[in-house]
Amino acid sequence: MTLSNPAAIWLIAGLVLMVAELVIPGGIVVFVGLSAVITGGAWFIGLVNTWPNAFVLFFILTMVLILAFRGVTQKLVGGDSHIANTDEDLDVYGKTATVVETIGPGQHMGRIEFQGTQWPALGDGREILAGAQVKIVCHENISLLVEPIAAGVDQNIADNPIVNSK
Repeated sequence: MTLSNPAAIWLIAGLVLMVAELVIPGGIVVFVGLSAVITGGAWFIGLVNTWPNAFVLFFILTMVLILAFRGVTQKLVGGDSHIANTDEDLDVYGKTATVVETIGPGQHMGRIEFQGTQWPALGDGREILAGAQVKIVCHENISLLVEPIAAGVDQNIADNPIVNSK
């Protein structure tokens, strides 16, 4: 068989595709390669003798093999069944961030740095200075709502005028 022989071309292409399945796993490329090998065999024994007929046979075989056997091979081989958290908001709640642009007083929006990215942030009405550590409370539109983290002192007690007047 020489490389000008269509049966050899189909056979080599099919074998290359089947070996490529080891590099590109997914369970489909092996069926495409198997279709090419079968098409090469059909050309070799004389069932097909023109390129258009070979391509038609190849495409039909590929579809039949994929539809008939992919489900079976997926059950035998298995796959990645890891289920990750799909609610990205749950991943940010309670995490700490650093204020890079003063937040507040009132509804004045500032900026925080969280996971290497700057985000617009709103506070609870108090002024939170740049450089302070904050805890992310919730997510509102594209802004994060934060509250200050007091170092060793409960911030609510420290800001309460009734407690401080005693």
